[in-house]
Amino acid sequence: MKRTFCKMHGVGNDYIYFDCFEEGLPRPAALAKRLSDRRFSVGGDGIVLILPSRRADARMRMFNADGSEGKMCGNAVRCVAKYLYDVRGMKKETFTVETKSGVKLVKLVQTRRGEACAFTVDMGRPVFVPEKIPALFAGERVVAQPLAVGGETYRVTCLSMGNPHCVVFGDDPEGLDVARLGALFESHPAFPERVNTEFVQVLGANRLKMRVFERGSGETLACGTGACAAAVAAVLCGYADLGADVSVCLRGGELHVVYTGETVFLTGPAQLAFTGVVEIHSKEERV
Repeated sequence: MKRTFCKMHGVGNDYIYFDCFEEGLPRPAALAKRLSDRRFSVGGDGIVLILPSRRADARMRMFNADGSEGKMCGNAVRCVAKYLYDVRGMKKETFTVETKSGVKLVKLVQTRRGEACAFTVDMGRPVFVPEKIPALFAGERVVAQPLAVGGETYRVTCLSMGNPHCVVFGDDPEGLDVARLGALFESHPAFPERVNTEFVQVLGANRLKMRVFERGSGETLACGTGACAAAVAAVLCGYADLGADVSVCLRGGELHVVYTGETVFLTGPAQLAFTGVVEIHSKEERV
């Protein structure tokens, strides 16, 4: 069986998208592992299924490169809205996308030559209670708390943006071995469901530089929920202003985050890289 797909990305955070409105997809976890290989297959940070929803314009399921299913991706949800606008003909200014961390409101903010190219997502309220992140720390919040990782002690700020994040502020992250260090954080006993880790440098007022290691995918060029976590952590630690437009510079580009104290808004591009056709093993089970 052959299926068409489109490769889209938000500032380099790239996924392989399948339209599953009319037909499901065999074993998405196994498929994500096979197709995400950048040398022997399509290549990407994972796959995303765009499905019908009873609660929203569409439902999104995302699978990381290791086959694990994620609850939310701020870059992917913008790309889903782009697909709905450009391909499925939903010419709207506001979309609702159901995810495993709730229904997200996605607002179109820029078009070019009739195609959607940028959106703002209401990412919802950040979660600070450790047991709900989950993170094994005492107290009501984890802000600049010491954590021993790989023989070093880091000051970490932890929160959930629909998935768990650990933010570490320090010097220029370009000097870090993020592949090694990120893996140590990801599998640390303090994070029972693993964790996404952001290594962040404060560049100036409301401006951050970040590298990110995503659980299940390794280092990626960008992470939408990670950019949100970094901006919220910067507010908590006094590096950014509440209600300000915080610019987060990633290896794949720039995202903008506003934390109001109640909710988090993420603004960034959504771009099509290419479309194609892949062969699906017919004996594999469907979702």
